[in-house]
Amino acid sequence: MAGKLFIVPTPVGNLDDMTFRAVQVLKEVDLVLAEDTRTSGILLKHFDIHARLQSHHKFNEHETAELIKERIEAGLNVALISDAGTPGVSDPGFLLVRTCAAEGIEIQTLPGATACIPAIVSSGLPCDRFCFEGFLPVKKGRQTRLKGLAEEPRTMIFYESPYRLVKTLEQFAEVFGSERQCSVAREISKVHEEHRRGTLADVAAWFREHEPKGEIVIVVAGHPKHSGGIPSPDDD
Repeated sequence: MAGKLFIVPTPVGNLDDMTFRAVQVLKEVDLVLAEDTRTSGILLKHFDIHARLQSHHKFNEHETAELIKERIEAGLNVALISDAGTPGVSDPGFLLVRTCAAEGIEIQTLPGATACIPAIVSSGLPCDRFCFEGFLPVKKGRQTRLKGLAEEPRTMIFYESPYRLVKTLEQFAEVFGSERQCSVAREISKVHEEHRRGTLADVAAWFREHEPKGEIVIVVAGHPKHSGGIPSPDDD
């Protein structure tokens, strides 16, 4: 009998965000695929999980997806985790899920931690309809993608490195307009969590003076004629 593939979210910050079910699944499966076995090893040790770990990341997922599929078909139950958040959301996972789905393998995705949802809910921007853009291309195709989003009516969510945050906000201001409302969430679920809200121009100016650190999520209002209001800039 074929095994199952479990997609298991892991905390983006506070380890207490790990669900009881996620811990139970990781204790019961035959194999855990991890983006970085060193990072995941710390997580598993914290929850007294002794499952076998195997590396599965963006540099080897094309080679390992087929092999893992065959092992599941042979009866192994396999869990996929990433360093933080839900696998497949700007993290490795899509190729393995697609490969297993094409063969009719049962896939169970557990609900759990992700950075984009807390960021948009906390932003004060409309969150009934939104589009997730993840990481923009660093160079080729970046301007084309941004110009294509200039008239987007829905709230937009982006992931970004702290080292590129100011430049990205400046590019957003150039393409979307400097008065477009935004919120930058930093270090979600961690001790130094911060939300900086305001116009793109104001938030960019703030981070030019205050060096950003940690994991970054940028939430940008959709085209003004479709967007609601946002609270005045403040710092949680």
